[in-house]
Amino acid sequence: MSGVTPSPAVPGRRRRPAQVRSRERVEKVLEAASRIVVTSGVEALTTRSIAVAAGIPVASLYQYFADRDAILLALVERDTAEMDEQVRTDLAELEVLSIESIVATTMRAYTKVYARRADFMEIWLRGRTNPAVHDYGRRHNRRTAAELRELAIGAGLARPDLPPAAAELAVEIGDRVFQLAYETDRRGDEFLIREGIAMVTAYLRQYATPAGREGVRRPAGPDGARPPRDGAAPTAPETAPREEDQP
Repeated sequence: MSGVTPSPAVPGRRRRPAQVRSRERVEKVLEAASRIVVTSGVEALTTRSIAVAAGIPVASLYQYFADRDAILLALVERDTAEMDEQVRTDLAELEVLSIESIVATTMRAYTKVYARRADFMEIWLRGRTNPAVHDYGRRHNRRTAAELRELAIGAGLARPDLPPAAAELAVEIGDRVFQLAYETDRRGDEFLIREGIAMVTAYLRQYATPAGREGVRRPAGPDGARPPRDGAAPTAPETAPREEDQP
């Protein structure tokens, strides 16, 4: 997997600011919207409330965003990009690849972003009643499933006949686990998260190769270092020693 595919442009965004001052104003709008979401919930977001919180005229806001949903989606786009980067970084750090380690690392990467982006957690996990956010979430999950499937097959962890629909179902199950885990606790219910990781892993193991079940070491470079963090699947991985084989 060469990396997460860039998200499509946010529907309803008038234009992307080119000048520094304009970019700063857009960021000011997004930060104001973020504060409102965290303190009062998604339902409290209106273009007027955002403009007041940002300290700008409503007319200025409309130069960049067509409506409130466009601002909501811009927040989601910004934070899903951060989440995708966290997944890419954490997967690249793995020394042993397996179905279990990929599932656990991916889901734990999500929790890292939820912990530092309270607005994203509120919108992504509690704001799906908004049709635009719901549709964006489904598209993102499909893209994530396709890329993780490509990684697992390319690394020899999953059989080539792993159905794309099965990979998508696994991502959707994980997504639903997070919705339940963060429903009443912004820190996340650790028991539900652990059980969710175990459940998704168990489901995908039916498509795993022996290497995917036992684990394979990511091959080191000539200097003994692991490959650079480009998210690429390892080639010719060596099977990791089992516990009983270790001294």
